[in-house]
Amino acid sequence: MMRVCLLCIEFFGDSVFGGFGRSARFVGRELAKRGVDVSVVVPRRSPERPDTYDIEGMRVHQVSPARMDRAWRVLRAVNADVYHSQDTSLLTALAQWARPSAAHVVTFRDPMDRTDWSIETSHAGMGGAGWWSYQQFIMNPFVGRALRNADACYAAAEFIGPKAFALYRLPSVPPLLPSPVHLPDTVAPKTSEPSVSWVGRWEGRKRIELFFELAAAMPHVRFVAMGGARDPHLDRTLRLRHASLPNVEMPGVIDQFTDARWSRIMGESWALVNTSRREGLPTTFIEAAAHGTAIVSFTDPDGFASRFGRRAEEGAMQPALEWLLQEDRWRTAGAAGREYVRTTFATEPAMTAHLAAYEDALHRVVARTR
Repeated sequence: MMRVCLLCIEFFGDSVFGGFGRSARFVGRELAKRGVDVSVVVPRRSPERPDTYDIEGMRVHQVSPARMDRAWRVLRAVNADVYHSQDTSLLTALAQWARPSAAHVVTFRDPMDRTDWSIETSHAGMGGAGWWSYQQFIMNPFVGRALRNADACYAAAEFIGPKAFALYRLPSVPPLLPSPVHLPDTVAPKTSEPSVSWVGRWEGRKRIELFFELAAAMPHVRFVAMGGARDPHLDRTLRLRHASLPNVEMPGVIDQFTDARWSRIMGESWALVNTSRREGLPTTFIEAAAHGTAIVSFTDPDGFASRFGRRAEEGAMQPALEWLLQEDRWRTAGAAGREYVRTTFATEPAMTAHLAAYEDALHRVVARTR
């Protein structure tokens, strides 16, 4: 039985509901279904859960970022055949030190250059010390060396490969390793009247306030804002401020692994709106396309919005959305997106690609240890 250890800065459901953690949980769950022994190592985020717990066939280990010596011991005790980092962190380097004879694989999900860091820090409201600490955890010199020494590097989007190649001085450009998403056999019927959705954190570069402004300007459209702010005070403030908008629904954070409402809302929507200043390739784009839902976004990673919806110019989201909702353009774009996901990001082709990547990395280990 193959043993795979997934490394990530978060795990979906442990008080955070981000895209990195969602992909780690989805990949781990699907590997377990295929007979793989799966461990997950993440920095502690959930005070309610023990240091080690089991979920959906995976064994999750929470480690303290302040005690990397203990993290090293956990990574060594896991004794996996393959250590797969879901983006970069000090855990990537620790795993190589703990088990140098194992295969080490990295998927770049959102490598950040100076412009990206500027956007993050100017919108997040976190102090400089906090950003410095986070930056050191995900891209210090030890991490950079570990990335160059990895047995295989991949990218979660086509445009990320060249970006990571330049940023980390890698030996080659990482190819695409698609993040799996569930492709429903059937999706919820689209609403008879225009309906759009939004998914994510209500803070920072995500700019949820632009979604509410859009709702106020387009009262004939139903707007569903899934997610919430991590700061309870900010979350309450935003909900109270926009509660008077009759065309807005705010169902809160929905766990898509356990709550069918997420898929129903996405399936009903004509379009997914993304107002962020910058993105990798959001998992929500791929999931929306899987439900036949078009994309309208300021950012256009891999041309996803352009091909399967509409890319909006900064400050001009409303005309972009209005154009997409007219003449069934959203329906044609959504259908094209669903077909693309079926062949590339749906569970079976994506997991087949992951297992092939692990086998290739294991062959490389044999070659480098001879």
